[in-house]
Amino acid sequence: MIANLLLSFPSIVLLAAGWVGAALLRRSWLLRDGSASAFIAVGWAVLGGGVVAAAVVIGPVKGTTLALVMEAIGALGVVWGGRVRRKAARMRDGEAAPEPLEEQGRLWRGVLRALLAGPLGMTAALAVALCFAVYLPGDPRTRIVISGLLMPVLWGLAMTWTLADRRLLRATAVLVCASLLGVGIAALGGAA
Repeated sequence: MIANLLLSFPSIVLLAAGWVGAALLRRSWLLRDGSASAFIAVGWAVLGGGVVAAAVVIGPVKGTTLALVMEAIGALGVVWGGRVRRKAARMRDGEAAPEPLEEQGRLWRGVLRALLAGPLGMTAALAVALCFAVYLPGDPRTRIVISGLLMPVLWGLAMTWTLADRRLLRATAVLVCASLLGVGIAALGGAA
């Protein structure tokens, strides 16, 4: 009970630090001129200072973990607030400018993107995860588990990047090269 009360105050402070740091970084993004560097430095200082202060006050493991989680929640609040305001402003201005990915799509591009993001993205993620399984130090079972847990994350990143990239040839080239290089490098490591 007392431990929960002691951790609730630092949690609120870290949540506020995450919100303030993210708000300063967002402000620097909106300025886009010479004065933005001060907002960037102060924003990162607030975020980093919260992590360091929590590690010193609460403990290195529990404090760092609590700081990273609570600051991320505070930053998500800033992101969520910015999205709501931007959507309301666009509705008020009468759809001033479309988002980059809201362009008129073509069926063949959508099918090609799905094929690139799905099977080819999975192949690239599997090849990179295989490199981790071959080259990470430690017990082989641990390396296999880590690469197995890493594979869906890498696949999600490949899918997100592929679906957001407008140039299909670049996405195809990167995924094919990542697949071939990953398998080749893993094969070289297994042979050595």
